[in-house]
Amino acid sequence: MPQHRHLTRRNLLGAAGVLGLGALLSACGQDDPGAGPADDGAWSFTDDRGQTASTASRPSRVVAFVGTAAALHDFGVTDRLVGVFGPTRLADGRPDVQAGNLDVARVEVIGNTWGEFNIEKYVSLRPELLVTHEYEKNSLWYVPDESKDKITPLAPTVALVASRAPLDKVIDRHAQLAAALGADLNAASVTEAKTRFEKAAEGIRQAAAANPGLKVLACSAAPDLFYASNPGVNADILYYKQLGLDVIVPDKVDGLGYFESLSWENAGKYPADVLLLDNRSSTLQPKDLTGKPTWGQLPAVKANQIVGWNSEPLFSYAASAAALETLATAIRSAKKVA
Repeated sequence: MPQHRHLTRRNLLGAAGVLGLGALLSACGQDDPGAGPADDGAWSFTDDRGQTASTASRPSRVVAFVGTAAALHDFGVTDRLVGVFGPTRLADGRPDVQAGNLDVARVEVIGNTWGEFNIEKYVSLRPELLVTHEYEKNSLWYVPDESKDKITPLAPTVALVASRAPLDKVIDRHAQLAAALGADLNAASVTEAKTRFEKAAEGIRQAAAANPGLKVLACSAAPDLFYASNPGVNADILYYKQLGLDVIVPDKVDGLGYFESLSWENAGKYPADVLLLDNRSSTLQPKDLTGKPTWGQLPAVKANQIVGWNSEPLFSYAASAAALETLATAIRSAKKVA
């Protein structure tokens, strides 16, 4: 669930109208993702909008949304990443959680906040490909609508669906793009990360089975509102449900289906044993919520059964494995308190 200060939804995870699960599975099953085999040959890639990006050779100068870049980096796309946009650095210069394992000192940051995209810097990078996520049909995540018509003609664009499909399938599409950009998916770092991911997923399955009746709420905190997230649109939470986790589905979600907005007085509407709390830098964390009485009264808070949750997941095996392991550990040890 992206930034609470923009929770109107343009930037809420799982926007309506993105490619359906069936379309995504079909794309994932293609033997040829549409990429040329070598840097010196014509290159193309068909994205999840159904649009094909084509270049004379494999792109060597890629500018990407920071979360997409972090995923590609984990698959082995490194030197080709020359610029990023989206939450990259915190105020103190440290990497934002969405930067993952990216060396943020090695890439040009052309926009660090919502609505910020420096076109002059973008042009100076001589981009050959722009890559981002698709949360809404035919949208480009973090590319400002008001300047999109100036940005998109400058280089081909690729958008990968990031919601309303399970995490493993979304990761697979990022792997396909990484391979198209020259990454070796048989590299030990990739295969070991995939094995770790699959083991962690099985860990969640076993933990959920061993702790029946445990209720989990994915949520996000803002100064004035508490958001109960809909697991049907978040790729990772959707996947956790498939693994057997009992994730609460709010009954009065907004018009596009992302979440239910609750006043803090009603924050306890959905009693939960475990909270998956949005841990992005744009949201409030437990230390920020001590002054809200209803927060302290939540059963999961009293029991200290809170798990940090990046509601804009990094779609790589390496990044997601750690999140799955943390969740599996929490579920195994959690008590029924709600």
